[in-house]
Amino acid sequence: MKIRKGLKSDMQAVLELIKELATFEKEPDAVVVTVDDLIRDGFNENPLFYTFLAEVENEIIGIALYYYRYSTWKGKTIHLEDLIVKESKRGTGAGFALYSEVIHQGKRDKVRRVEWNVLNWNVPAIEFYIKSGAKILTDWNVVQMDENGIERFIEIQK
Repeated sequence: MKIRKGLKSDMQAVLELIKELATFEKEPDAVVVTVDDLIRDGFNENPLFYTFLAEVENEIIGIALYYYRYSTWKGKTIHLEDLIVKESKRGTGAGFALYSEVIHQGKRDKVRRVEWNVLNWNVPAIEFYIKSGAKILTDWNVVQMDENGIERFIEIQK
């Protein structure tokens, strides 16, 4: 297995893995991002994200997609947006290798925190993260506003 940085030419495979994750997370129709979006947003002068890929015999079997954030308390941090391994390749060590590479990237970049979200029903992932030394914060809730919410908010302000 080889862990490497993602290239523009890998974005079709990345999108396929994103769609597989959406199906696993019971949201198969939620993905609207395209290959063109991924190329535009990840490979410009100021990339919005970075990827590490797990590859076996020229097949991309997993990805870790991350980006940098800034914490008012901690400074520079990494947000691991998604860690995805093809269902048929789970248990091969690809997930751990990708996870490890992101943590090492944080160390190389001298970030003060690496953070991510996990669904409360994804018990194997939660157990893995706890075993690795991560803390699950139970007193925080994720807050989001989708496109419809943004539109409604702006309309109310008029």
